[in-house]
Amino acid sequence: MAEYHLKVPLQDEDIRQLKLGDIIYLSGLAWTCRSRLQRYIFDEGHELPFSTEDKNLLIHVGPVVIDDNGKWQLVSFMPTSSIRFEKWGEKSIRQFGLKAIIGKTTMGINTARTMKELGCIHATPIGVPVQAYLDRITVKDVNLFDELGSIEAAWILELNDLGPFLVDIDTTGQNHFDRLDKVIDEKRKKVYEKLGIPEDFVYTKLY
Repeated sequence: MAEYHLKVPLQDEDIRQLKLGDIIYLSGLAWTCRSRLQRYIFDEGHELPFSTEDKNLLIHVGPVVIDDNGKWQLVSFMPTSSIRFEKWGEKSIRQFGLKAIIGKTTMGINTARTMKELGCIHATPIGVPVQAYLDRITVKDVNLFDELGSIEAAWILELNDLGPFLVDIDTTGQNHFDRLDKVIDEKRKKVYEKLGIPEDFVYTKLY
C-alpha cells in the first residue's frame, strides 16, 4: 500500500500508477453528481453545462450547502454509495473524460471494464468523520440548481488535499471488494464446516 497526493486535472500517469489498497489525497477542482443529474444528462438528453476537461474528478455526493449572505457555505459532505449509479458508470467515464470517481462502496463490472480500457479509478472514503472534510473543500460554483435542486445539482468544488480515499478499482479492472468477498466466503465455508452447518443453509427471514 502506497500513499499519493494528486492534483486535478488528473493525468494518465497519475492514475495508472495506483494499485488496489493505495491511499490517495486530492487537490484541485472536482464536481458532484447523483442519480437525478445522470438521468438528466443520459436518459433525458440534456447537455452538461460546463466543461470537465479541467476537472476530470467526479464525486458521488449530495452536499448540504446553504446561502450565507450571498456566499455558498458547505455544512455537510459525505460521498454516497457509487454502486447505485452503475447503469451510468461507463457513460460517465466516456462522456466526461473522467480519471477518477469518488464514492462509498464500489462499482460494478461494466464500470471496472471501462476503467481498465480508458484509465480511470474508483476510490472510497475510509476512517473520516463527515465534518472533517469541510475545512478542505471550498464551494466555487453550482450548475442546474433550479432544475435539480440543491442536493442533486452539480456543485463545483475546490479540494485541498482531501482524503484519505482507498483505491478500490484500479486501471487493471481489479476490485478490492470482490477480493474481500472471496476471502469472506472462504472463511464462511470453514466456519460452517466447523459448526456442522450445511452449505445450503438459509437464514430465517424476519419480515
